[in-house]
Amino acid sequence: MWFKQICTKVKCNINFNQIHRKYSVIASVLEKSNIGELTEVKGWVKNLRVQKDLIFADVSDGSCAKRLQVVIPKHLKTDDLTYGSSVHISGKLSKSPRGQLELTAENVKVYGKCVVLEGYPFNPRTTHPPEYIRQYLHLRPRTNYMSAILRVRNTVTNLIHSYFASKNYIHIHTPILTSNDCEGAGEVFKVQPDNEATVKAMMQKGRNEDSVYFGSKTYLTVSGQLHLEAMCRGMGNVYTLGPTFRAENSRSRLHLSEFYMLEAEIAFCDHIDQLQAFIEDMLKYIFTEIRNKNESDLFLIDKENKIPTWLNKDFVTLTYDEARNILGKKGLDTTEEGINKEQELALVEYCNGVPVFIVRWPKQLKSFYMKDSPEDSSKVDALDLLTPVTGELVGGSLREDDYEKLKSKLPSEALNWYLELRKFGNIPTGGFGLGLERLLQVLCGVSNIKDTLPFPRWPHNCDM
Repeated sequence: MWFKQICTKVKCNINFNQIHRKYSVIASVLEKSNIGELTEVKGWVKNLRVQKDLIFADVSDGSCAKRLQVVIPKHLKTDDLTYGSSVHISGKLSKSPRGQLELTAENVKVYGKCVVLEGYPFNPRTTHPPEYIRQYLHLRPRTNYMSAILRVRNTVTNLIHSYFASKNYIHIHTPILTSNDCEGAGEVFKVQPDNEATVKAMMQKGRNEDSVYFGSKTYLTVSGQLHLEAMCRGMGNVYTLGPTFRAENSRSRLHLSEFYMLEAEIAFCDHIDQLQAFIEDMLKYIFTEIRNKNESDLFLIDKENKIPTWLNKDFVTLTYDEARNILGKKGLDTTEEGINKEQELALVEYCNGVPVFIVRWPKQLKSFYMKDSPEDSSKVDALDLLTPVTGELVGGSLREDDYEKLKSKLPSEALNWYLELRKFGNIPTGGFGLGLERLLQVLCGVSNIKDTLPFPRWPHNCDM
């Protein structure tokens, strides 16, 4: 009530139409077109065809995979109107003789010219390979391939949030700076001030160089899981979606130094089946909705991208031992423990391309926080979900909720707070982590993970 009273007393003289001049997003023009309506669009010229009296320009503003054809009378053409230039065009919507929606220009303004001969790396009507496009991170959103992937990424992010909201999960912002190495693999980036005066002043007070600023060793996070577990034990079902960092010395098609991770922690989860059911339902929802919302983008990325045959099938479940037996029968080397990338993809192929959960892993292959399997104390209730293209997509487990067992496995006293969660009102929980970029690889059929995000970082590369 008080807010309404204040609003009625304050006069607002701001004309927002003057600040933000009204124009139409091309996606909305193509979706809801009114023939004869005066329309303004802004975007970039993707193709230009000059005829005797008319010029035909295909204009895109990045909002969708399709372009709007603009018919420009020749007297409105200037030398600056070229392929790649940015434009503001107003005119009336009409239908071409072939029934295609087009905009007949009445006014054309070139915001920024694009002189291809001065070093613009992309040519009209040319399909450039991803490896070439990757050399121009600042310009690659101009390509059909990259802009389509980023639109899919945007939709996937929105779908993740809508799915978890529909299940009444609470979104938690877990920290990027952390004092723990959740996975214990040592693949962390250390955080220190890049200021010699600050470091010197603090060290004169007796502080260790490794912990000079925060008072303890501090890293860029490799996972928000442990923080989610703390939240889960007071707020119920929670999830996070944010950047994580791994200092792996790998430049493979599946690894990044910075990537986004979806992580969830399920309260009162006491059986691995609950975790599997949630993951399967979530992925089928995302894959189905992406087909409905971004079909044109998926076609731009890969014309052979087909609806997965497994959407109407149950995911397969194999124990670790069963998976290893299958690999042995296929003639793959199983002398080393674990399941490598080649073997992961072989197991998916064995299951006819259907995603497969590998469960009940040997304890020594997994992290300290995973719950001992009641069927076999040498195993833990952990899962990896394997899919086409990437192999492992999701990793998860039930969390050890026995205080004494966890105490015996705790890798560091710095994690005593994590152990203490088991002392006061503890509950059974389970959770998982899913790499967003790997999910996009599977969705889009993209071979190299570096093409699934705007600015990839990997060893020896942090451009921009």
